[in-house]
Amino acid sequence: MSKRDFYDVLGVARGASAEEIKKAYRQKAKELHPDRNSDNPNAEAQFKEVNEAYDALKDPDRKAAYDRFGHAAFEGGMGGARGGGRQAYGGGDFASAFSDVFDDLFGDFMRQGGGGGGGRSRAARGSDLRYNLRVSLEDAFKGVQKTITVPTSIACTACSGTGAEGGAEPVTCPTCSGMGKVRAQQGFFTVERTCPTCGGLGQIIKNPCKECAGAGRVDKDRALSVNIPAGVETGTRIRLAGEGEAGLRGGPAGDLYIFIEVSEHPIFQRDGVNLYCRVPLSVATAALGGEVEVPTIDGGRSRVKVPAGAQTGKQMRLRSKGMPALRGSGAGDMFIELAVETPVNLTSRQKEILREFDKLSEDNNPESSSFFKKVKSFWDGMTS
Repeated sequence: MSKRDFYDVLGVARGASAEEIKKAYRQKAKELHPDRNSDNPNAEAQFKEVNEAYDALKDPDRKAAYDRFGHAAFEGGMGGARGGGRQAYGGGDFASAFSDVFDDLFGDFMRQGGGGGGGRSRAARGSDLRYNLRVSLEDAFKGVQKTITVPTSIACTACSGTGAEGGAEPVTCPTCSGMGKVRAQQGFFTVERTCPTCGGLGQIIKNPCKECAGAGRVDKDRALSVNIPAGVETGTRIRLAGEGEAGLRGGPAGDLYIFIEVSEHPIFQRDGVNLYCRVPLSVATAALGGEVEVPTIDGGRSRVKVPAGAQTGKQMRLRSKGMPALRGSGAGDMFIELAVETPVNLTSRQKEILREFDKLSEDNNPESSSFFKKVKSFWDGMTS
């Protein structure tokens, strides 16, 4: 079976530029890769065909030979074939072609430092730290200053953070030549891994500091003072720049993030900037009306008038008695929710009075009267 024209294989015109050929190859290689075409039994053969075509056309001399002699340029020892006695295509060897495109796609990223290449910073930034801080609702209302103890790493004072004894300068890693990465060829893939000698830093220390073992930092607990602003709520995050873990070998420190959790309160329930307080009422107070004294989050007291005939669930608002706004000015409101309480453990005399009261109050319960009238109408309709 004769070979297809290499230009047809890549889907480009015969006069295509090197950039057009490379772009076409990238697209074809992605489309036909065997790992992405497990249901296509011809995928591997097509993938090899594409690599064979690109290997012939990517090099200007080989491309010129192919343009002049076609496939015969690479058969029978003609000048276009590669030396070294290796059969370029008969065995389907396309590692060189695929490796070239791998370098083209990812090499710049590695060299710019994204994968630990030559542009990598030798002094690694320290990790960011998280600290969970629980505060009371009262502290969240007024704001407070807290002292916290954070287990972290700080710059080694013995070597001034360099990691070297006596402050000596690190030297270039001989394994990776300062790249921080080592490459290995696996089939037609070029795989990059972090250098095992320098850990990706690109440098090593010949005489490491005895205090920090060459890391440039040591573990130590730190006491920090944190200002908690008024109005914080659960989930509020406070960032302390540069208070995280010290950098490796003199690198910049990370940040410390404090996550606030506001404890539940035995009296108040919070909803954003508003507070809710459930106040129980006796039956007599609810029926006759009166006043109740309620607490406020600032430690004060407010007297609230209860209208006669108040029902469970009725709300009354105390303006600006809620929580302060974390961002902006003003404060929320406080809502008083009434709950009429049924008396328990009645004496004989109390029961007698209630029975008498119940007989005299048939016309004083409009909601009950309306409900049972609807129930009676419902039953009558069912029986008819």
